[in-house]
Amino acid sequence: MALFSKIFSKLRGGSVSAADWDELRATLIEADLGAAFSDALIATAKSQKSSDIAGAIKSALSEALTSSPRELAKVSSGPTTILVVGVNGTGKTTSVAKLMYLLKEEGMSVVVAAADTFRAAAIEQLQTWGQRIGTPVIAGKFQGDPASVVFDAAAKAKEISADYLIVDTAGRLHTQSNLMDELSKIRRVLEKVGTVDEVLLIVDATTGQNGIIQARSFTKSVGVTGLILTKLDGSAKGGIALVIERETDLPIKFVGTGEAATDFKIFDPDSYISALIGSE
Repeated sequence: MALFSKIFSKLRGGSVSAADWDELRATLIEADLGAAFSDALIATAKSQKSSDIAGAIKSALSEALTSSPRELAKVSSGPTTILVVGVNGTGKTTSVAKLMYLLKEEGMSVVVAAADTFRAAAIEQLQTWGQRIGTPVIAGKFQGDPASVVFDAAAKAKEISADYLIVDTAGRLHTQSNLMDELSKIRRVLEKVGTVDEVLLIVDATTGQNGIIQARSFTKSVGVTGLILTKLDGSAKGGIALVIERETDLPIKFVGTGEAATDFKIFDPDSYISALIGSE
């Protein structure tokens, strides 16, 4: 990413031209920060002495991030239930598998509900992961009733006193009301047998401004509590993280940066911003 690195280099050389500022503005907009936010950041930079710009920009970016807690929910008794939602193609099922792996590495017991019954590949993917790391994966028939899978998984999680129940759901467009209604039904089933403690929305970092619309729509339907940002692979598109938090006040809790199980980290705002501005 390193959106500001060129400007900082120019400042150390003693001069920044109008063309340089225009180039920075274009870079910020291309990174999905939006025109208004980009202009505000440039105004901040221009108002500072050269020695103060990096700190001022970092403060401005930090203030754009939400102050909401980023820690994953953990209830004191019974399984902590995490509902994972998102549109097709964002890396939802892969993120469920990675979260399963991360929690197991932390010593937690996990049950996974393969409730994306519309994709046989999603069920098979989670079953393979479950076998690999020793995690029960509750699945039903292809194109079966996802609510039934969720009910059985919740029962299993209680039976073995699991620390976490993670529910994968079918990918759906935020504009498809019938599918969003089905997602609400799954939540109601879970709430009949326990609580829904987290609703994590998967957002593709390359989605751009549409990620904000998705976050608002899913929050309205199922009460999103946090985000997992996927495909944050070092491209300039990573700026969308700031915009989504600034616009929705939803905290990014995890980021996915690759295909491997270990390419999944707790979101670190300070490291993210330092990498974004390239001030080091």
